[in-house]
Amino acid sequence: MKSIYLDHAATTPIHPDVVSAMVEVYQNAFGNPSSIHQYGRAARKYLDNARETVSRMIGSKPNEIVFTSGGTESDNMAVLGAAFARKDHGKHIITTKIEHHAVLNACRYLESVGFDVTYLDVNQNGMIDLSQLERALRKDTILVTIMYANNEVGTVQPIREIAALLENHQALFHTDAVQAFGMIDLDVCETAIDLLSMTAHKINGPKGVGFLYIREGVQLVSRAHGGEQERKRRAGTQNVPGIVGLEKAVAIASEQFLTKIDKYIGYRKTLCHVLDQHHVKYEINGDPEHYLPHILNLYFPGIQVETLLMNLDLAGVAVSSGSACTAGSVEPSHVLTAMFGKDSDRAYSSIRISFGYGLTEETVEEAGKIIAETVNRLTQS
Repeated sequence: MKSIYLDHAATTPIHPDVVSAMVEVYQNAFGNPSSIHQYGRAARKYLDNARETVSRMIGSKPNEIVFTSGGTESDNMAVLGAAFARKDHGKHIITTKIEHHAVLNACRYLESVGFDVTYLDVNQNGMIDLSQLERALRKDTILVTIMYANNEVGTVQPIREIAALLENHQALFHTDAVQAFGMIDLDVCETAIDLLSMTAHKINGPKGVGFLYIREGVQLVSRAHGGEQERKRRAGTQNVPGIVGLEKAVAIASEQFLTKIDKYIGYRKTLCHVLDQHHVKYEINGDPEHYLPHILNLYFPGIQVETLLMNLDLAGVAVSSGSACTAGSVEPSHVLTAMFGKDSDRAYSSIRISFGYGLTEETVEEAGKIIAETVNRLTQS
């Protein structure tokens, strides 16, 4: 049985060119980039080149990029680091109810140590209300952390408008761009973002590596104590092979940006067309205009998501019910609950389909038929 992977929002297969780039480093540059001898200098060159490549992708300066172990560390470093660095200016933070748990749980921790956090609502499309954000702003607000695009339903937030709203306010603006990176043209200067989180494994890079963009002049309190790597901002010997893998993945994402978006929009249309042909009852969760092209969150009335996921897996189609970080939990999606309310069955009857590297029009169509047949069978049983 041929398996079809439709869970690229959870993680992506590593690109062969990324593997080749990493192997080269493993074989030829094992030195510590902090060492001054030739082995260290060789590793340092790889590190510096990667920082240049990544910074160009988002319109930043190389010295504003801090390499991390991935999205969770980047989010924690931004949220906790900014909160403790700016606590003398206030203790109020604003976020949303649909953030990734790397942000939500960091905010909950901050509440436990005396910070005040406002959690913004979203509408049924998963979009925040800018006027609610404006009303929530206070003189003692020190940080606003709102994800660029949601990892479960794909809704893209009005990031430029949020940044403009904060232009004359003391609050720093952090955005979790883990899911948006490679799918949206990001420019941290044009949008006046202070902090931006990213991870490699969402764009066909290796797991365990990412970065945090920190605007020049922004101070964070470090949560890791050790050496003086990353300009004293993140202690620990850098993962040079992983960082080179990240660099290669970023370069590939940049080269394939437009063609990839067109391809994934086509996949969305194909899959929905197949469901329509088979008279499947479904609705799309998320914003109809502002969405990531590779994420398609579908609500199937009357279907229990656990049963559907199990049957699709047995049929060779891998999808998910939301964030991979809560996989295995029977709790409803916190994103869909925030969008539709705790009494809505959408949180229990929706799946996330996400497209990526290695798929074709034919495999997406085949997957659509399997999903349609499975849903119809479960509905009639």
